[in-house]
Amino acid sequence: MRLAEITPKNYEAALALSVRPDQQDLVAPVVKSLAEAYVYPDHAWPRLIYDGDRPVGFVMAFHDIAWGPDENPDDLRSGLWRLNIAADEQGKGYGTYAVEAVCAEIRSRGHTLAYVTYEPRPGGPAPFYARLGFRETGETADGESVAVRNL
Repeated sequence: MRLAEITPKNYEAALALSVRPDQQDLVAPVVKSLAEAYVYPDHAWPRLIYDGDRPVGFVMAFHDIAWGPDENPDDLRSGLWRLNIAADEQGKGYGTYAVEAVCAEIRSRGHTLAYVTYEPRPGGPAPFYARLGFRETGETADGESVAVRNL
């Protein structure tokens, strides 16, 4: 497995990725993530997840985002912004690999915490993130639960 930058040669493969229909309310499509990466180039870190030469998912981290309703410049956070594993590729370890790779990238930039937000509903990703060491903070962001992991 490996992560690769989004390029003119692979962006169409990234756009073709989609999660299961029952998960579409949990994560934005890759096209929205790439648009956000374009708008926030100093903060977004989008990557395509490969198994060999086969694209199996998409992950995007965020770096040094001012947090909270007042966007407090003294509370800069980094974490997992998006994770889309192709519907027929789920359950094979790609999501775990991607989260660990994002955490390693965040750690390499000198941070000691990684954040994630997610929809708090049955069938949502809360158990997945808990297994990877994320714990809920009690905060919410745009109606989503916020969780943090020590790096």
